[in-house]
Amino acid sequence: MPHAASLVSEPAPHPVEPPHWAFGDDIVVLPRIFDDAISLAVMTRTLDPTLAGAVQAQLGESRSIGWQWRGPAGTEMREDLARHLPSPDQAKTLLDDVEAIALAMAYLFETDTIGIRLRTLEGAMCPRFHVDNLAVRLVTTYAGPGSEWLPEHAVNRAGLGAPRADKPESVADPAAIEQLSAGDVALLKGDGWIGNEGRGLVHRSPKTGPGERRLLLALDPG
Repeated sequence: MPHAASLVSEPAPHPVEPPHWAFGDDIVVLPRIFDDAISLAVMTRTLDPTLAGAVQAQLGESRSIGWQWRGPAGTEMREDLARHLPSPDQAKTLLDDVEAIALAMAYLFETDTIGIRLRTLEGAMCPRFHVDNLAVRLVTTYAGPGSEWLPEHAVNRAGLGAPRADKPESVADPAAIEQLSAGDVALLKGDGWIGNEGRGLVHRSPKTGPGERRLLLALDPG
């Protein structure tokens, strides 16, 4: 006769959800954002020394950067950005990189108009985990800590949005928090993407250390 314990069925394992992110070291990974199941597409990269030097030349000045642009990428955009940089004479490779990323964004989303922001930050711009209501945003951190994001299994979406006393914590598993690296070029799909309502990538700005400054580039198509 079988032992009583053997008659107790084992609990069914939790289903393993397929990843909703795609990482690669080539730009060909970025179009993965068009996959229905993907809410984060990241081209990983390490800034080459010349670009890193151009970035540090801007951060070495006391003046902060708070540049915005809406229009096509190209000469006019470069000239406008250069006028807003603390050290434009040492910015060529940074200007090249911003233009290349903007052109790639325009090509990928078939638009001539790109909204671009380049900002220095000394604290978390969006310290709470949240979802963007727009369709998609590209971010890259040139210096400082990269954006933090959550895999879907670690999210309690009932806790997102404006804080209230009766709201649960939005992070179901703090150990699962992921972070982009400086240099990474990331496309974040939001709730405004048609067919992605309620499934936008949950992310937040990272904390910075004392005296630490981030240089963040963000682009929106259209």
